[in-house]
Amino acid sequence: MATQTTNPVIDIGIEESQRKAIAEGLSRLLADTYTLYLKTHNFHWNVTGPMFNTLHLMFETQYTELALAVDLIAERIRSLGFPAPATYSEYVKLSSIEETPGVPKAEEMIRLLVQGQEAVARTARSVFPIAESASDEPTADLLTQRLQIHEKTAWMLRSLLE
Repeated sequence: MATQTTNPVIDIGIEESQRKAIAEGLSRLLADTYTLYLKTHNFHWNVTGPMFNTLHLMFETQYTELALAVDLIAERIRSLGFPAPATYSEYVKLSSIEETPGVPKAEEMIRLLVQGQEAVARTARSVFPIAESASDEPTADLLTQRLQIHEKTAWMLRSLLE
């Protein structure tokens, strides 16, 4: 006699439709974060010029932070009961950040990373109303942390362009 397994009901005080909407928003955030991670890592490997050492180390710090962030975002999506997107093809569809072909000059790398950091901040901010309407404090907390990091990183990068 075969036993049937059913998915356990998730009863965390957030309706399924709200959890789904939050997970969809967080999936966009995950895609943006992962795309920015790849871009930052690419620039870390390929930066040249007089600011090489500064940018190489700065980009490494940034992509390391982004690598940790993707795990936190994906785990929050899973906590809400939905699969986290995890393929390049899904990220291309979900992300607001475009890939950068070729190897731009160092100053253009900085500009592109400012744009990427700001894009992730906008995406994180767009998920807030959904999380707040569901009283989803863990997601709101995650979004607040992400916003602080992306806004500060964008400011630091912009400062290099002045």
